[in-house]
Amino acid sequence: MHPSLIKARVFTFIALLILTFTFTFPMIAFHGTLNKIDEGKIDEISPLTKEVWNFYNKGRYKSVATPKEAHNNLDKMIDSESEIGPASLPIWAVSLEAPNYPKKAFPQGIPVYFHFDGYSGEVHEMNTINHYVGMDPMWRGGHFERAIGPYALLALSLGMIFFMLYNKKIYSYIMLIPVALPLIFIADYSYWLYWFGHNLHDWGAFKIKPFMPTVFGDGKIAQFTTHSYPTIGFYMILLISLFSLLAFFAKQKALKELEKQV
Repeated sequence: MHPSLIKARVFTFIALLILTFTFTFPMIAFHGTLNKIDEGKIDEISPLTKEVWNFYNKGRYKSVATPKEAHNNLDKMIDSESEIGPASLPIWAVSLEAPNYPKKAFPQGIPVYFHFDGYSGEVHEMNTINHYVGMDPMWRGGHFERAIGPYALLALSLGMIFFMLYNKKIYSYIMLIPVALPLIFIADYSYWLYWFGHNLHDWGAFKIKPFMPTVFGDGKIAQFTTHSYPTIGFYMILLISLFSLLAFFAKQKALKELEKQV
């Protein structure tokens, strides 16, 4: 086998491994669980789902209203009616600071973490703040993305496996999809920020003009200071993109050299 084909397979395998462990597996394992909780169908949640959520949520931020004994234990989170986020890694973090949210009570401000398949953190508090300025609750955005997320990543994983197994040139372009993942996320995230900031309602207690929330960095909304930065999941996406790009170029090099030999 051509050395560059071996490299392409190795790079693809690494990218696939990162994608599976950080996103695809926890998303599929937890898929539909929040709906079951909302509908009171707790008995339908499998032990595997609980173990996956408990494992992936170790060390993550929990709402200040969450009892400490419930941290990292899905059963106790459900019993205490605490805010429950997805199992997959958070990709982007947003936090708000304001005088009426003292550091002692909210040392990290009001943080919310965006995942491929939902939100975590102080979601209820953030929605309350959004309502205050006439903004829709966060669940209004990204319905389609959250619905297809697990299936889209599973399909992408299968495409990456095809890339490893077959050397047809057409399959090599599959790897451009994971290469573009960081840009796809930022574009979608930016679109929904724009949509929320430009579809304000009159029922807000505090009237502000339509605006573009800060995508990256620090900003100001009314009396709130905002912070918006990537978190661990985004760095994993960057790694996936990097190894996918290396795999793509390695296979392109191999295919060109093999064509010359024919």
